Amino acid sequence: MSERAAPFYCPYCGDEDLRPSEQGHGAWECAACNRAFQLKFLGLLARGLQHQDAGGDQI
Repeated sequence: MSERAAPFYCPYCGDEDLRPSEQGHGAWECAACNRAFQLKFLGLLARGLQHQDAGGDQI
């Protein structure tokens, strides 16, 4: 099994100064804006990934 993924930046201010929080699994703290947030994987979509043609010019 691979390691857990970590966020690269704060979803509120965009800063990269993040630290794991003691609040529990998936919780992070941003030192720049003093906010705490939690990440959670909800699951895979049943319909899967669907590509839609943008309708641009063909080269």
